[in-house]
Amino acid sequence: MMRLGWKLALVSFWIAHPALAGTAFISNEKDNTITVLDTSTLKVIKTVPVGKRPRGMVLSPDYKTLFICAGDDNRLDVMDTTTFEITSTHETSGPDPELLDIDHAGKFIYIANEDDGMVTVISAADGSVRGEIQIGVEPEGMAVSPDDAIVVATSESTSMAHFIDIKSMTVVANVLVDTRPRVARYTPDGKEVWVTAEVGGTVSVIDAEQRKIKQRLTFDIPGVRPELIQPMGVQFTPDGKRAFVALGRANRIAVIDTATYKTLSLILVGQRPWHMDFNTDHTKLFTANGLSNDVTVIDVASLKAEKSIPVGRLPWGLVIKP
Repeated sequence: MMRLGWKLALVSFWIAHPALAGTAFISNEKDNTITVLDTSTLKVIKTVPVGKRPRGMVLSPDYKTLFICAGDDNRLDVMDTTTFEITSTHETSGPDPELLDIDHAGKFIYIANEDDGMVTVISAADGSVRGEIQIGVEPEGMAVSPDDAIVVATSESTSMAHFIDIKSMTVVANVLVDTRPRVARYTPDGKEVWVTAEVGGTVSVIDAEQRKIKQRLTFDIPGVRPELIQPMGVQFTPDGKRAFVALGRANRIAVIDTATYKTLSLILVGQRPWHMDFNTDHTKLFTANGLSNDVTVIDVASLKAEKSIPVGRLPWGLVIKP
């Protein structure tokens, strides 16, 4: 009876926690598709055609909607994350949208427009334009602060992180980082902004209040030429104690202790990992590997790559719905 009771309790737990399955969305830049992947079974559920050259994606705070940058079509595609259907498009995104972020209320989307040096702000509900902010050349990264007061945008050719006041929609600080910055991401406590530099091969850790660089991280991988170490995506564990940085053509994910800024591990994954996200309970990390056309699943506890899953051609972005 005890054994049966234990089994019934386990079944009840899984029924009560259906969100543990999770759904990953991977943008395939060359195929013009989104691969929909079950993070529990690791099976592809559906492949959804979207606009040309899909790259950056962001989920609404309620996880019901996925916003997809279709760069070569100069628009955002809007997907229902339950039906996996494209329900609308926003052609107000500005030219060549690349990365984007959304405020925590789900009202406004902040979009990096690579071709015209602008950040475009639109309504998540109907795509109407709230404003445009001029920044540096070739914007890419975009990160809304935890308190929704600041959005940080990076500009690749200007090598800067721009701090934009959300209320006034003005640039309040410009921080010079390393060459060709890609991604900006706030730490969970909002005290730091980490900015990756693809050509510089570094990560700049910026004090979010002082808006000054407090640490610059470098990476040394035996047997890998320095120019192949190209930091791209960043993810933090929920407690903020560890950071995972995709190192591009070095084909590794660096695991960093955020208290000491020391590299704890270098995990070999597919070719040219770019963006990443955690599964629902943060026990696995999924990486989109652009040149091997697959996704690597990493076990967070052991820091080991467990499985490779084929997706579309040139996978770029990856986000997971709990």
